[in-house]
Amino acid sequence: MHLRECASFAALAFGWSFACLVLSRFCPSLLFLGFVRGKHRYIAMRGDYEMSGIEDSDESTHGIKRLASSGSKAKEHVKQLQRLQEKDPEFYQYLKEHDKELLEFDAEEIDDEADTDVEVDADTHVAVQEDKQTEKAITAAMVDYWCKAIKDYKSLHALKSLLRAFRTACHHGDDSEDGSTPKLNIISSSVFNKIMVFVLNEMDFILRGLLNAPNTGGKKETIKNLMATNLWNKYGMLMKSYLSSALHILTQMTDEQMISFTLKRVKASAVFLAAFPALLRKYMKVALHSWGRGRGALPVVSFLFMRDLCVRLGSDCLDVCLKGVYKAYVLNCKLSKSISRSKLQHIQFLGNCVAELYGINPLAAYQHIFMYIRQLAVVLRGALTEKGTKKAYQKVYDWQFIFCLEVWTGVICAFNLEADFRPLAYPLTQIIYGVASLVPTARYFPLRMRCIRMLNRIAEATGTFIPVSSLLLDMLEMKELNGHPTGGVGKAIDLLYVKQVDKTTLKTHLFQEACLYSLVEELAEHLSQWSYSVAFFELSFIPLVRLRSFCKSTKVDRLRREIKELVRQVEASCEFTNSRRTKIEFLPNDPASALFLKAEKESGDSPLSKFVSYLRQRSKQRNDSLVESSVLVGAESSVFRKKLPELDEEDEQDPEEGAAVFSASCFKMCIHIKQNEDVVEDLVLSSEEDDNDFDEGKDGDEMNQHSVKQDKKLTASSSDRKERKKKSATDFKKQSKPRKKKAKKAVKT
Repeated sequence: MHLRECASFAALAFGWSFACLVLSRFCPSLLFLGFVRGKHRYIAMRGDYEMSGIEDSDESTHGIKRLASSGSKAKEHVKQLQRLQEKDPEFYQYLKEHDKELLEFDAEEIDDEADTDVEVDADTHVAVQEDKQTEKAITAAMVDYWCKAIKDYKSLHALKSLLRAFRTACHHGDDSEDGSTPKLNIISSSVFNKIMVFVLNEMDFILRGLLNAPNTGGKKETIKNLMATNLWNKYGMLMKSYLSSALHILTQMTDEQMISFTLKRVKASAVFLAAFPALLRKYMKVALHSWGRGRGALPVVSFLFMRDLCVRLGSDCLDVCLKGVYKAYVLNCKLSKSISRSKLQHIQFLGNCVAELYGINPLAAYQHIFMYIRQLAVVLRGALTEKGTKKAYQKVYDWQFIFCLEVWTGVICAFNLEADFRPLAYPLTQIIYGVASLVPTARYFPLRMRCIRMLNRIAEATGTFIPVSSLLLDMLEMKELNGHPTGGVGKAIDLLYVKQVDKTTLKTHLFQEACLYSLVEELAEHLSQWSYSVAFFELSFIPLVRLRSFCKSTKVDRLRREIKELVRQVEASCEFTNSRRTKIEFLPNDPASALFLKAEKESGDSPLSKFVSYLRQRSKQRNDSLVESSVLVGAESSVFRKKLPELDEEDEQDPEEGAAVFSASCFKMCIHIKQNEDVVEDLVLSSEEDDNDFDEGKDGDEMNQHSVKQDKKLTASSSDRKERKKKSATDFKKQSKPRKKKAKKAVKT
């Protein structure tokens, strides 16, 4: 502002000097008249310059000197008017008749005006210096006045003031970069609360009204068209200020309820991020961080925010979102040997979110899914080529790898009707089948059962036959399921929460029972999918032969009874199908065969389908008996897919909710958000320390001793370790001596 005024003064001075050179030669009278009029214009511009505000001390001092010199120039003007009257009386008379005000020039009045201006300018200069050292406090009355002026009178000045106050609230407690104090300050928690709640609840509607935008929603094309209007040039920066301030406080807060409320309100204005690509990238990182690491309702709100951005903005943020959610999902799947019920539910919720986001645009998502499935195939191929080496399979038999298979299984099953996803079912099935048969030992029965469960899901969703029965029937031939257990009853085990067991658990009665129940359930599930097929009799022939053979060879009565019941149900389904197959007239390759028993399949009339529903109910009761209390991750996460439309309706404004969220203790909260890369890194599915825990050569006691040693390395000091080694050596000698004596006595007898 000061530079423009100085430039105007310079241009005026140059023009005046040039005019003086010309007029002094041809018309001295007009020269004096122009000088007088120039003096008035100079005084007017000087007044405008004073009203614009002076903050710099050097410029203020210069302005004071210039005003003081105007009084001496006024006296010279009076003398020139007197000389004009003497030299050219006719022209003076003409001016007196037509421009009398110009000749009525009072030097004393100009002196008084100059003195007054000097005093006012000096006072302003001192006040500005004082304002630099003090800050203006925002009171509740000021906020109420702004809010009322905005609502009732649509005051633009009040809106700008409120946005400045909102920015101050969002940056409360931050250290300024230049070390200066802020111009505004919030000294009360109630004022902070009022500002935050009003702005987050009302600002979207207010700014949309100024920009003449739709009241709700909108697409990227709408914002692009809006950016070409004059309204955007006038008020577009207000929307940017609002979104920037909200982004800053999102990165500073640690209370998950406050973050959820802020994200829910900002989501209404998320479509305007199409005009600010830099803010869009930052908002996406904040949402990904909250989704991957938050708890309670925060992951749900963050997911809805990301989905809304992807739906409305399309390719501007879809690729970044798809890469980011998969990476966050993989990081959450890095677990130990076993998994808790709450953690499993949280991972299943994250998997549902991934499936929803990848289903927004199947054509764009296909490239990402293909790349990630190929990464899994490369890891499996490395394990197969290095099969003879020690620990070659540990990168495959890891929770991260297994959950990655499950999330892509969920995507393909959820969108099985999409033509873009159906080609991915075959390579994924090949990988899952290879993982299930990589290490065919009883220790990895739980992991094999998870793979078989995924294969059954793919077969049911795509209508494709997958030979799952061979994987299940091979388990019956292992000695752990064919003979009496030698390890006692053991502890109850849920195969869903472990991926392997130790040798001690392998020999227990309850493990054998859990494996057999799970095997019968999955085999019945597999056969029931094809119990309405024309070729069911041929498909079930080999499984029936092997099941009857197991009943003859096993020595455990309870196992025999369970398998015999399954055999009876399969035979009944064969009779059910054959009785109707004898009445058909079409050939097997006739398209009409697809309609065979279609009505019976929809109603589930086959004996095997009824048996499967009974097995599911029994499995649910058995699992509930293993858990004393159910643990939920958030109020909406376990029922995410069913209640997703209801969560969208919860975005209605609720001022009381905001007042409860922003409490008095939320002035300054900091959170560190890592700068995640857009490219998904290669999966590091296991470490060398984890590999030591899965050595097949170690029994249960050796694994316990190994874990104890690891704990000692982390907690004990060097002196404590030496003392413990001495004690363990003496204890070992005391325990080993009696064993030797007993051995000698046994030899003598």
